[in-house]
Amino acid sequence: MSAGYQRDSSQPQVIVQVPPQPGVLRSWLTRMMFSFLLLSLFLNFALISSEADLESGPLKEHVSGDELAESSIAVIEISGTIMPPFTERIIDLVETARDDDDVKGVVLSIDSPGGLVADSHQIYHRLKQLSAKKPVYVSMKRMAASGGVYVAMGAGENGKIFAEPTTWTGSIGVIIPRYDLTGVAEKFGVQSDSLTTGPFKDSLNPFKPIGQEEKAVWDAIMDDAFTRFVGIVAEGRKNLDVETVRTKLATGQIFTANQAVENGLVDEIAFEEQVIEILQADLGLSSVNVFKYKRQPTFLDVLMGTATASDPETLWQKTLEATVPKAMYYCSWLPAL
Repeated sequence: MSAGYQRDSSQPQVIVQVPPQPGVLRSWLTRMMFSFLLLSLFLNFALISSEADLESGPLKEHVSGDELAESSIAVIEISGTIMPPFTERIIDLVETARDDDDVKGVVLSIDSPGGLVADSHQIYHRLKQLSAKKPVYVSMKRMAASGGVYVAMGAGENGKIFAEPTTWTGSIGVIIPRYDLTGVAEKFGVQSDSLTTGPFKDSLNPFKPIGQEEKAVWDAIMDDAFTRFVGIVAEGRKNLDVETVRTKLATGQIFTANQAVENGLVDEIAFEEQVIEILQADLGLSSVNVFKYKRQPTFLDVLMGTATASDPETLWQKTLEATVPKAMYYCSWLPAL
């Protein structure tokens, strides 16, 4: 046969398919089932480990003072936007401090622009239960605005509120973010034609102009949350009443630390370590162990990374939830930023 031989393309080509042998197929199915079994065992172990870690409670990280002292001051941090899943973690820390007999007082360290209305009130409610049993002093950091002020009122009338010299606070009010995309929809020929069972079911649809009746509905909702906010600030500050808070402070304005002191929102200007010293002196404790609660990482946290394990929502779920109206005690017109 010549080395330059070429197959005649005009000749029919026969392709023979040989089915996999039964032994090969069974081997492949066995490997696949074994892989699924390993994955199932792994996931179950991860979930069980996570539950066990959560039930063991938060860790205590020593900050200052005598680590062997019988009496303790717990520092509970509230940072970032007040929203799930952080709300449940904060509540867990508050309840842990409340039930710990060694904890004689709590310093609430706030560095937050606020967050969801319901979550702010849930934390406030638990803090009120704590402050009824033990003194709670507040240390405002970079920012303690809107919902940050709301939760600070959980210290109660007998609590004290401190701010650093550069703290921003205030922004007392309610915001429901809404974006008007009707102009964009007209430009690209997009029409919103939702099927609803009532005239307000697709309320705040960004592709439709908001009507007067719809606006009245949301005004009533915001007024309810706003009135509650004003009342809580007036209740939490001995020198303030509802009328003063509503007309003078609840304008959405941000206050500097000095302005907050002048307006009665803050008692004194001090850093966190000074707040701890003041609380220790007021408790009459010569020796105290100061610690911060530290969330114990779960098995999934270690394996997959904290962000993924602590927030299991998918991108698709977040996209859907972004369209859900959320009333907020927040100090930004654009919470996403």
